[in-house]
Amino acid sequence: MAYRNLSEFIADLERRGELKRVSVPVDPTLEITEIADRLIKSNGPALLFEKVNGSSIPLAINLFGTKSRMELGLGVKDLNEIAKRIEQLMEIPNPTGLMEKLSLLPKLAELGNFPPKIVSKAPCQEVVIKDNPSLNLLPILQCWPDDAGKYITLGSTITRNKQSGRRNVGLYRLQVFDDKTLGMHWQPHKDGASHWRGYAPGEKMPVAIALGGDPATVYVGSAPLPEGIDEYFFAGFLRNEPVELVKCVTVDLEVPAQAEIIIEGFVTVGERREEGPFGDHTGYYSLPEPYPVMKITAITHRKNAVYPTTIVGIPPMEDVWLGKATERIFLPLIQKILPEIVDMNFPPEGTFNNAVIVSIKKSYPGQARKVVHALWGLGQVMFTKVIIVVDDWVDVQNVAQVAWLGFMNIDPQRDCFFVEGPVDTLNHASPQWNFGSKMGVDATEKLPEEGHPRGWPDVITMSAEIKEKVTRRWAEYGL
Repeated sequence: MAYRNLSEFIADLERRGELKRVSVPVDPTLEITEIADRLIKSNGPALLFEKVNGSSIPLAINLFGTKSRMELGLGVKDLNEIAKRIEQLMEIPNPTGLMEKLSLLPKLAELGNFPPKIVSKAPCQEVVIKDNPSLNLLPILQCWPDDAGKYITLGSTITRNKQSGRRNVGLYRLQVFDDKTLGMHWQPHKDGASHWRGYAPGEKMPVAIALGGDPATVYVGSAPLPEGIDEYFFAGFLRNEPVELVKCVTVDLEVPAQAEIIIEGFVTVGERREEGPFGDHTGYYSLPEPYPVMKITAITHRKNAVYPTTIVGIPPMEDVWLGKATERIFLPLIQKILPEIVDMNFPPEGTFNNAVIVSIKKSYPGQARKVVHALWGLGQVMFTKVIIVVDDWVDVQNVAQVAWLGFMNIDPQRDCFFVEGPVDTLNHASPQWNFGSKMGVDATEKLPEEGHPRGWPDVITMSAEIKEKVTRRWAEYGL
């Protein structure tokens, strides 16, 4: 059974001993970040700050900061359960007879049961502020000392393609310029920016920011779905229940009815302000750049709203588990395109754009290079600066094993190769903004056709008989 809203999730975390309340006053400028950072890096609990200076609204943070909480939020015991559901849906055969068609009905129904449901009344609109709405109502954090100001970091930005009418939900940082103005940090490659480019200069583009909701609805804003696949449809699939949406009060958009807080407004196309610096998930401050501006027209919220937020910075951070959920959930889709892939790992140290490790079942020369170039052509994987390919027997989640083989199995001149292309906006190492070089590393066993005529040695392994014998006699050794 899916959580209906954020309050249910918080209450369940508290029952399980996974959440701690902080009842003393705390400052949203830097202090909460330092508290949360210490607990995130020690796999500590989620936190509910009940008294945040300057606001009457409690603040929740680190809700998804461990693997178990991420799985709990998505209603599974293991993230791979979702991947298996997706894999089964992709394996629907072409039925030939009536009985085959009937047997597929339950599976086909799963595809169509999750369109969002429009409702006329919603908890997120229990309180409606259209007259002089102010962001000062919210306990928004300044996370790091050199940040340009306060930032909303866990808000789902909702936009609509003017031409097609399709909705997009993206998780972008939002700088508070003043109590009625936000900076919209949607990078040029993101769907929000694509929708913005579809408006003429001077036109007003409606935007809504949703804070909170059930965990699956919060998560999908970070999921790299192709344009045209509705995030709230996907959230319904994850929840096994449709997401309820309600129309905004001042803009022509729909938002999650079970959200805690909604911010409504418009972006006037052509208007930009310098946004940043901001202490980002790279562990560095991202440099100031001009971005569009959102003017607030309304704030709506629950009567007893909770403000959800997160912090990013030097990894590991809470976003590790949002990223790991994406890694596990979308692996079957990538394997459908590249069936030789056995597993993949976006290690936290690579901050999800700098490195990915892929294991493949290799059967022909040059296959590792083919996989690397194909991955650079897949959605947001195009930003990955370094892709390392290893053989199928390697555990890609064991970074120490990958490092051993990566250092041992490559001839750098032969096995490292480079291309130029799009890179993440936050990649400060590239000499040009949004464009730079990327490297593939083939750490697989080399074939003669790949320029290795010497033959390849075997990995050292103990015989199965001796391993069984030692296991059987272990108690005798007194060790």
